[in-house]
Amino acid sequence: MIRIKARAPTRQGYVRRSDRRPLRRALALALPTGWGALAIGYKLTCPTAQQDGLGARIATSAVFFAVGTGLVVHVRRTLLRELRQARRVAGAAQSVLLRPPPPRVDGLSVAAAQLSADRGAAMGGDLYEAVATEHGVRVVMGDVRGHGLSAIGTVAAVLGSFREAVHDEPALDQVLRRLDRALARHLRERARSEHPSSGLEPDPPVAEEFVTVLLLEISHDGEIHALNCGHPWPYLLSGVRVEPLVRADPLPPLGPFPLPSDLPALPCGRLLPGGTLVLFTDGAEDARDARGRFFSLPTVLAEAAGGHSVTPQTILRKVFTALLRHTNGTPADDVALLVLRNDRHPRPWTAGADANGQATAFRGGAGGPAGLLRGS
Repeated sequence: MIRIKARAPTRQGYVRRSDRRPLRRALALALPTGWGALAIGYKLTCPTAQQDGLGARIATSAVFFAVGTGLVVHVRRTLLRELRQARRVAGAAQSVLLRPPPPRVDGLSVAAAQLSADRGAAMGGDLYEAVATEHGVRVVMGDVRGHGLSAIGTVAAVLGSFREAVHDEPALDQVLRRLDRALARHLRERARSEHPSSGLEPDPPVAEEFVTVLLLEISHDGEIHALNCGHPWPYLLSGVRVEPLVRADPLPPLGPFPLPSDLPALPCGRLLPGGTLVLFTDGAEDARDARGRFFSLPTVLAEAAGGHSVTPQTILRKVFTALLRHTNGTPADDVALLVLRNDRHPRPWTAGADANGQATAFRGGAGGPAGLLRGS
C-alpha cells in the first residue's frame, strides 16, 4: 500500500505553524535586546555618560530607568499573554471534561456549576454529570481528594467511566463497580509514573488518593435509588421544606477499600413533580467565614426555595452568592452544586374496572399504570 501524505498548498508569504515558533521567539527577544543595546550604546558612546557632573548622572539614570521600565513592561505583557493562553486552554479542557449538563434531561430541569478554590485553575477536583438512559436518569456527583490541576486526571478517569457505564450496565451497583475499576487502573498508572526511578515527586501520594461518589437513578415515575461512597447526601426541597434525601450511613470512599460483594441500591422514595434535589460537595457545608462559622446550606436553600419563579438556575445563583459572601470571596475548597427539578407532568387518574368488575383507578399514559386503587 502506498500512502500519500497530504501537504498544504505552499504560497509565497505562507508560513507553516511549525515555522512560526522560532519567529515568535525572535520577536519576543527583539525588544529586550534592543533596550539592552540602547543602554550599552549610550554608556559607551555618549559623551554625557562619560562625565561625572550632576546633570550627566541624572541623564544616565533617566536612560537606565527608561530601559528598566521598558523591560518590566515587556515581561509583564509576555506573562499576561501566556496566562490568557493558559486560561483558554483550561477553559477548553473544562468544556470537554466537565461539560455543563443540558437544561432538561428526560423531563428534569438541570443546572450545575463548579467553583474552584485555586484562582489559577478553571476547574478543580469535583465532578458531576446527569445522563438520560433507558434505565432512567442517572446522576453522579463526586469529589476527588485535593483540588486544582492535580485532581484533573482522576476526574477524567471517573467521569469517562461513568459516561460509558450508565448506558451499558442495567444495575446501578455495576455502574459503581465500573467506576471503582477505572479509578484503580488510573491509580496504578499514576503509581508507575510517580515511581522514584522516574524522578517525579508524587503529588499527592497515590496511596492516599480517594474519591467520594454519589450515584442516583431516577426512574420515569420518579422513584429514586442511590449508592453512596463517602459523599454527603443531597437535600430534597419540597416548597420551603429542606431535608436530607436519606439519613443512612454511606459506604467508604472509592480507592482505599474494596467494594462489598453485596451492593444493593438504596431506595430513597420518589421525586414528585415540582420537587427539587440539590447535590453538592462537602466544600459547600465546610466553608467558613472569618470567625470560623460554617456555611448553613439548608438555610440558604430554604430562602432560595421561598422566592418567586424558583428555577435550578436561581437556586445555584443564590447559593453561590451567599457562599462567596460568607467566605469573603475565598473558599478554602472546591465547591460543586447540581440541582434537579422534576418538571414532568403528573399523569391523571383514570377510572376503570378489573376482571371481577371491581372499580379501579390508575394513572394513564404511555408508561403504563403508576399506581392502583381498588374500590371496597
